[in-house]
Amino acid sequence: MSSPAASFSMRSVALSAFLPAALFAIGEGAIIPIIPVASDNLGASLAISAFVASLILVGELFGDIPSGWLVSRVGERPAMIGAALVSVVGLLVSVAAPNVWILALGVFLIGLSTAVFALARHAYMTSFVPPEIRARALSSLGGVFRFGYFVGPFLSAGLIHLTGSVQSAFWIHIAGCLAAAAVLIFLKDPGAGQSRSVTHPTAPRSAGESEVADEAHGLFPTLWKYRGVLVKLGSGAALIGAMRAGRQVILPLWAVSIGVGSSQTALIIGIAGAIDFGLFYTSGQIMDRWGRMWSAMPCMVGLGISYLVLSFTHALPHNVTWFIGVAMFMSVANGIGSGILMTLGADLADKANPAPFLGAWRFTGDFGSAAAPLLIAGITAVVSISLASGVMGVLGFVGAGILLRYVPRYSPHQPHLKR
Repeated sequence: MSSPAASFSMRSVALSAFLPAALFAIGEGAIIPIIPVASDNLGASLAISAFVASLILVGELFGDIPSGWLVSRVGERPAMIGAALVSVVGLLVSVAAPNVWILALGVFLIGLSTAVFALARHAYMTSFVPPEIRARALSSLGGVFRFGYFVGPFLSAGLIHLTGSVQSAFWIHIAGCLAAAAVLIFLKDPGAGQSRSVTHPTAPRSAGESEVADEAHGLFPTLWKYRGVLVKLGSGAALIGAMRAGRQVILPLWAVSIGVGSSQTALIIGIAGAIDFGLFYTSGQIMDRWGRMWSAMPCMVGLGISYLVLSFTHALPHNVTWFIGVAMFMSVANGIGSGILMTLGADLADKANPAPFLGAWRFTGDFGSAAAPLLIAGITAVVSISLASGVMGVLGFVGAGILLRYVPRYSPHQPHLKR
């Protein structure tokens, strides 16, 4: 039975951490499917549309570098509030963009702020959730993120259908960011008195602030220190990030290329997000019961097959039907791998001082996430989107081979003892 203190903490976190995270994630889920469409409406080519869509992930990669220092400096809640407001600035720039390059600037700002918000909310959970329920809380936080990617596209589809404007989807994220900031400002902090604030900058750091400071300090020396495992298993992690991020770019881009309408694209991606959301708990059960390989391998092989199949369907009859089927299958594969990167990172980190390695591990995965959309944009510009999808499919099988080789070495399965 949970103690009263633990129950109170979970109730508090449900409002002060889960609710802002859900609002932010819903907004982000609303805009991701329509960024390539917005670029296309501004006269961008397919390749430039892919590049603009990639900037939200490139922004997150660049944001990873200063975010740990920033969160440790100002505190978790002020960092989340500030990130939400910076995201609003990027969204307003995107709404008012007269050309594709101003849109690109807005999308990059959104990515920067997303990195800070994500790290700050993780630090917040570390600080204020009791250790005995922290794993469940963090798992629930991952579910909240997927919930946003499930709900957001449906809101986009509805609003675009009502207004006839693709840009209207950006207002969903603006509303979500402002609502998240309001929740953080007005709801009681479960760690009141523990966390630093802008009015008490000399207060002791909370546990979460100390953790992210340790992650950020000496990031590049840490990458060099752990270069062995990061080059071997880390390259597999980077390819997992790449396959997932590539999916977020190539599906809406493919829809543009075959003439699917913007509201229909958002609806299809929303349904795919529902499948992904429905599998996040199942993935954890698979990893705990049978080992990390049984989650990682089906994820990578399934995504690889999806990209390869998609690459052959562009000129086929009923290509929209093929697109819908591949989008759903991609979501099944991605959902089976929910949480695999965080779990492998936790397995590999030094138990006495995990933060530096976890920072390097997250940066490695985010590097793959940022590189994949740029690769898709480059191949689309030089050859075609079909070849870009085919290359991603091949990379999925390369990643599966790396994971098959190194996961058993670095993260062997240890079955839970029956109680």
